[in-house]
Amino acid sequence: MKLAFKMTSAQPDPHINPFATDKDRHAIWEMLVPRDIDAFIGQDWPAVDGDFDHASFLGIDACRSADPDDWKLAFPTVAAYRGEWLRQASDFAAQSFAEDPRAAIFRATRLTEIEINGDRALAHKKFDGAIRRADGGSDTLNWQTVYYCRRQGPQWLITGFTGYLPYAGLR
Repeated sequence: MKLAFKMTSAQPDPHINPFATDKDRHAIWEMLVPRDIDAFIGQDWPAVDGDFDHASFLGIDACRSADPDDWKLAFPTVAAYRGEWLRQASDFAAQSFAEDPRAAIFRATRLTEIEINGDRALAHKKFDGAIRRADGGSDTLNWQTVYYCRRQGPQWLITGFTGYLPYAGLR
């Protein structure tokens, strides 16, 4: 049975899970938004390692291009993705910000569309915002990632993603 659900109104508080009455979407949102953000900021890979299906994972880097011919099989394993994730988390942690980076990432992140079909799910995570740096500049967050997930018992696992897709934003 295919169940699609898309939030239609703006999420008033990006820290609040918009799927309070749907246990599957609630679990997927918790995995892909707060757990991911907190682990990234804390450079804490073990906090998210259990969210991946290590045996079947595949990550595609869309290179911010809408043309699939430009996409790269950048992460053939969770280990390959972990290395890049940790590099980015370390680079992020080395920066000085003029605002709370956690709050800024939450503000820029939207995960309101999750399609579930049996034990599989497709989750559309979008980033549209910026984080003010202490030097007066800003880091722009503007891309989207489509996650592929599967339910294993009561837990949802990430089997892969197509990330760094272009995103026109909410402007």
